[in-house]
Amino acid sequence: MKKILLIPLLMMSLTAMAQNVMTPELLWKLGRVTPLGISKDGKNIVYKVTTPSVQENKSDTKLYILPVNGGNPTEVKETKDLLKDKNISPDGKYIVYNEEVKIEKIHGKDFYPELEKSDVQIYDGLNYRHWDTWNEGKYNHVFYKENKEGAVGIDILKGENFDSPQKPFGGDEDYIWSPDSKSILYVSKKKAGTDYAVSTNTNIFEYNLETGKTINRTEENLGYDTAPQFSPTGNLTWLQMKRDGYEADKNDLIVSFKGIKMNLTANWDGTVDHFIWSTDGKKVFFVAPIDGTKQLFEVNFPGLTKIAINVHQITNGEFDVNDLVGFSGDNIIVTRTDMNHAAEIFSYNLKKNTWKQLSNVNTTTYNSLALSKTERRYVTTTDGKKMLVWVVLPPNFDPSKKYPTLLYCQGGPQSPLTQFYSYRWNLQLMAANGYIVVAPNRRGMQGHGVEWNEQISKDWGGQVIQDYLSAIDDVAKEKYVDATRLGCVGASYGGYSVFYLAGMHNNRFKTFIAHDGIFNTQSMYGTTEEVFFTNWDFGGNYWEKDNAVAQKAYTIFNPMTMVEKWNKPILIIQGGKDFRVPIGQGQEAFQAAQLRGIKSRFLYFPEENHWVLKPQNAQIWQGEFFKWLKETL
Repeated sequence: MKKILLIPLLMMSLTAMAQNVMTPELLWKLGRVTPLGISKDGKNIVYKVTTPSVQENKSDTKLYILPVNGGNPTEVKETKDLLKDKNISPDGKYIVYNEEVKIEKIHGKDFYPELEKSDVQIYDGLNYRHWDTWNEGKYNHVFYKENKEGAVGIDILKGENFDSPQKPFGGDEDYIWSPDSKSILYVSKKKAGTDYAVSTNTNIFEYNLETGKTINRTEENLGYDTAPQFSPTGNLTWLQMKRDGYEADKNDLIVSFKGIKMNLTANWDGTVDHFIWSTDGKKVFFVAPIDGTKQLFEVNFPGLTKIAINVHQITNGEFDVNDLVGFSGDNIIVTRTDMNHAAEIFSYNLKKNTWKQLSNVNTTTYNSLALSKTERRYVTTTDGKKMLVWVVLPPNFDPSKKYPTLLYCQGGPQSPLTQFYSYRWNLQLMAANGYIVVAPNRRGMQGHGVEWNEQISKDWGGQVIQDYLSAIDDVAKEKYVDATRLGCVGASYGGYSVFYLAGMHNNRFKTFIAHDGIFNTQSMYGTTEEVFFTNWDFGGNYWEKDNAVAQKAYTIFNPMTMVEKWNKPILIIQGGKDFRVPIGQGQEAFQAAQLRGIKSRFLYFPEENHWVLKPQNAQIWQGEFFKWLKETL
């Protein structure tokens, strides 16, 4: 009798578990997986798992190894004996590393040592602040020293006011050893002050240990040169953008071979994220956005033969391939995400074309949740193009009901909208709160050809805005969409989109949320730190009265000029240390809304940059986001 009773009770318990949905609290308990590499013996994948603690307002990181063929992970205390140390020269004689070095006088006390309690900063050019930090005259420099106790380091950029690794996000991937251990190659943008702020011209430099001389390996290229690697057969390889000042240019794969620089992706209509050589040096595998996802590709390296170069897409599915970790036999080890799942480690068999999930850091959590459903939808734009729109449906979706619906506006503006997993703009979480999410791959998105990607530059308020409206209008026709309860949300360029749509939406939307969005293109030009971005995307500066393209960016395409048409509630979120889209943008927007008598709220994070990184701040962000929607939608 007891056994009979246990069965329905168990079924009820499992059903209850399956009805759980993602919450902000649960989202910030997930482990965040970062692969570190494959162990020297080839038997294990080494990775770390970072888990935030909201209560302690910090994150804890643990290290693990996992068999390359799958199995149970083992926690380890350190990884130095497990992984090949890329900072040690191939011959084992030297170590390369980086340190920050004080080069320039910036502070008042640098010039007036007797006034040591002053807090003045003095600048003669731009780049006085970047991302979220002020320039204090310190620069990242690459050093090397003998691989022995007590060895003294040598600064290979001594006296230069340039960075390597690049700021703000560069790391030890920005410098590598040559295979013969005679040289160190490093990435640097050797420009200073205002010249630095208006250029993307990084280069790959080679420093010779014996002579102390440095040569520029990519001098002829005027755009980004990044991610240097040597192939197994000793050929320098890197990623290259051609045009100076254009941070979202087509990223091509370049191989230097017998004095020839071969562009392996020149004739392919896409852009490369990152790459890894096959172990035999005959192919390069890379990740690239394609049709709303990120997939694995390969391209053959022909050398001096007459064999045609062919780019081939290997994987396909409703997921993103992210990190390329390495190889194990016929398998390539990667990480994968989708809109319902944070990153986990997978292997892909290149011969059988089969997947195997190796890590399961968050699998138990996801198995207890009712997940959202993500659908592809292709919408015809106002200029007759086919546009992919992701539609994310709430868990346990019932098509006979009507749901409030959010138009999600992606930032960038040229970043792809793929099967990503965010810990802030989490579409799964929005759907779990009962909202349908409409996420269009509007103009400017990578993964739909170079022309589609480039169309947004100098046209921020043009076709792309019509793309947004085409997407939401098409989905709003569905019977399960409550067309009287549409919201519009986004950050960065997505925040600009929110501000712009608020002035011309013709009452489509009932509420708006903008995070670190551009409200006034003119003051944005005057305060943002990477001026090359506004120069390129706005077409110039605001005082060029004879520049029709630029003037359009500062007048017709300026959200500030349409504030008199704002008529719906708006939540404005701003990071105090966001120097990319500085605080004045959010302040101007909030002040305008308040003075016009529009229901509005200003959510200010003094210590956050363009993102929200602290666990407790992130919880408040989510709390206010959904509270606002509940109040106004």
